[in-house]
Amino acid sequence: MSGPARIGSAPDSWGVWYADDPRQTPWERFLDEVAAAGYTRIELGPYGYLPTDPARLRDELGRRGLTMTAGTIFEHLHRPDSWDSTWKDVSAAASLTAAMGAEHLVVIPDFWRDPQTGEAIEDARLTDEQWPAYAERMNHLARRIRDEFGLRIQFHPHADTHVDTHENVERFLHETDPALVSLCLDTGHIAYCGGDSLKLIRDHPDRIGYVHLKQVDPGVVADVHDKGIGFGEAVRMGAMCEPPLGVPEMPPILEALAELDAEIFAIVEQDMYPCPADQPLPIAKRTLAYLRSCGPLR
Repeated sequence: MSGPARIGSAPDSWGVWYADDPRQTPWERFLDEVAAAGYTRIELGPYGYLPTDPARLRDELGRRGLTMTAGTIFEHLHRPDSWDSTWKDVSAAASLTAAMGAEHLVVIPDFWRDPQTGEAIEDARLTDEQWPAYAERMNHLARRIRDEFGLRIQFHPHADTHVDTHENVERFLHETDPALVSLCLDTGHIAYCGGDSLKLIRDHPDRIGYVHLKQVDPGVVADVHDKGIGFGEAVRMGAMCEPPLGVPEMPPILEALAELDAEIFAIVEQDMYPCPADQPLPIAKRTLAYLRSCGPLR
């Protein structure tokens, strides 16, 4: 057993979804505030949001007592002829992540509907023919990321993507190579899509390599699904909420993670794009205090 999870936070908890958006928290303020909230570990966030020059980023983190746990990037390997464009984005993020001394790269599948408008842009489900092809491309991506950058792929199931529901997460795990691909278990997205994070941890302990801690408001989520609302609008409605106001319960999750035979980073995220500039810091402080009250964290 590796013991308690290693806690951190991410730009997402400061309302950051894009490399550059005037509605987002400026990166300098994010770094200042995440340190002020009491965190010592962060994720890279959208590639290009934080400085991409390794020496400068290393200096900015060091001056604030911060270290990097993982890079974060989207992929679209379920689409034909997608390798070159995916590799261009993923390899850039991987290079910077490795230069920061991190060991993980969180890879998120692209959306089947527009996250802002909710409009469907492709089929919501992969066919039986598409699944193995997608998995093989993911295995190939993970192998190259490992061999060229020394990083471990942590695949992040996400709302409004093809790997969303508990059933689809299970299928993804079945189709991909456990020696290459681990799961970034996002407790909020799993709950949003009707899944059970605790069951995934217990059923697949060897596939849990990384975690995003997040809660959802079940009332808002039920309304979202009933009306067929897209993820971006759901976030603006408050679907992702501050712990301990939502689900899943955090103490059982943290206890189960502590029992895994792995070093687990548990990164706090609360999707709230866009948000008022003064909103993230108080939430971050309260969330960290709450999570520490649930049990030991590192």
